[in-house]
Amino acid sequence: MEEGSRTDVQASCPHRPPCPGCPRFGEPGIAPAARGTLDALAHAHGLPAVPVICGKSAGFRLRARLAIRGRLGSPKLGLFELGTHRVVHIPRCSVQHPLINRVAAIVRRALVETGVTCYSDRAHLGLARHLQVVVERSTQTAQVVLVANSATPDPLAGCLDMIGERLGPELHSLWFNSNVERSNVIMGPRFELWCGPASVVERFGGAAVHYPPGAFGQNNLDIAEAMIGEVRGQIPQGARVAEFYAGVGAIGLSVLDRAGGITMNEASPHALQGLQSGLAELDAASRARIEVVPGPAGAACAAASGADVVIADPPRKGLDPELTRYLLENPPERFIYVSCSLPSFDLDARRLTADGRLRLAALSVFDLMPFTEHVEILARFERV
Repeated sequence: MEEGSRTDVQASCPHRPPCPGCPRFGEPGIAPAARGTLDALAHAHGLPAVPVICGKSAGFRLRARLAIRGRLGSPKLGLFELGTHRVVHIPRCSVQHPLINRVAAIVRRALVETGVTCYSDRAHLGLARHLQVVVERSTQTAQVVLVANSATPDPLAGCLDMIGERLGPELHSLWFNSNVERSNVIMGPRFELWCGPASVVERFGGAAVHYPPGAFGQNNLDIAEAMIGEVRGQIPQGARVAEFYAGVGAIGLSVLDRAGGITMNEASPHALQGLQSGLAELDAASRARIEVVPGPAGAACAAASGADVVIADPPRKGLDPELTRYLLENPPERFIYVSCSLPSFDLDARRLTADGRLRLAALSVFDLMPFTEHVEILARFERV
């Protein structure tokens, strides 16, 4: 079952091959293997065929991280070929928002005109390493982060100024990120604001959600918003809610108007910074109904004590083992699980339902990353 099936599927791409970004480019729906696994899981738990919510297949990506490599005067901005550090230049990527492509073109030209060198993985030399671009929907402006092999932004000052001038009203904010480590990590821990606001702001369920440049965010916000809306619909009015892996609060802040109170757990300092910015926009009465518990989810299980509904949106590895054990020993009335990894979700679902105290009551899928093997899963478990 496909809801909101894509009607704008692209027939060709000028960058394939060798660009690895869309391995299923042009194919409608989710990957057949994922569909088979999900339908088998649903059947095993007495559920109907899993609904799949789809959206646009062009221009949907509002967040991109592009590697910068190449020779002086001839930089390439794009994705690594599989298994290499060779960058595929993708100036006309159809799945990225057009503003991302414009930003990449302006950054490339600024690198050339200011003589900024590109990073070499083998030599660990050169300045410009990566570019991150995030488009804010309400303003159609771009948060731009230039990642460099430099402890300070001084060697890139002229380049940063040129990027800001040429983007003009399409610039949301401009940032420098220092990454001087010899590693495959894209960004370093320190961000320096060159100009503009401190965070991109999106709204889900009416709540303002702040994304500093170091915080995780979904790239397909139209589909993410639909998923958050479905989560909202599964929160009984007045329920006490606990959310683990809360990030910047995209889910938790959006359900606050339905919840009697909410405890939110998150470990990332950048996400916690965004969450605090979101809390600062609430009125005093709303803020008083939220408690933030920082740290790893496995060490914060007590945050679920007394909750009617527990929400978790973990990374690809799935639930922390300590949290799984806590949920098995203290099953809530309702557990809402958002998963970005089908293998880890399948394993967690088996563990959660093994002793019969929780049952899988609902399952749906959101096609957040068209043309890939990825699926985003929304599941509801209920206490038996």
